[in-house]
Amino acid sequence: MTVLPIRITGEPVLHERALDVQEITSEIKELISDMFDTMDKAPGVGLAAPQVGVGLRIFVFDYEVEDTRFRDVAINPVLEIEPYDEADPDEDLEVEGCLSIPGERFPLKRSERVVLKATDESGEHYEIAAEGWLARIFQHEFDHLNGTLYADRLIEPYHSEALEVIEENGWGLSGNSWMPGIDYLEP
Repeated sequence: MTVLPIRITGEPVLHERALDVQEITSEIKELISDMFDTMDKAPGVGLAAPQVGVGLRIFVFDYEVEDTRFRDVAINPVLEIEPYDEADPDEDLEVEGCLSIPGERFPLKRSERVVLKATDESGEHYEIAAEGWLARIFQHEFDHLNGTLYADRLIEPYHSEALEVIEENGWGLSGNSWMPGIDYLEP
């Protein structure tokens, strides 16, 4: 079990498009295992490779809905996002957080439905049609692979509030991280 430090906004790898995985090697499988350990310890429901400092198109997820558990890795994912109304997000029902902006949560509108197409660590292709929070998780993690953090998508006044929090914490610069299981951060 290896828990990796989670990079905080400002780290360049979080703000760049991740590269495709060319081959699923033993090193990639070890990274995936470490990502699951890190996500579980954080605790989180998803974690993208850039969040642990690796600029590859990989994310892991773990979410249970209606007695079905979705726990897998998405390698080189493609995400089909259903169009959605970009009206103001519901401040109670559409609040989102991010392990790379630790302890903060802001309302963000996302599509209610997506289709994730990806490869697992065995090289098998799979597809998941997701709704609700699972769809939100997929969109959030997929954004990480494109160098976008959820704070980048926030509308006003939430965008300004997030920028203020980032500045107050000394984030937004390279070199900031936190360690799940050691650093305690409010969810």
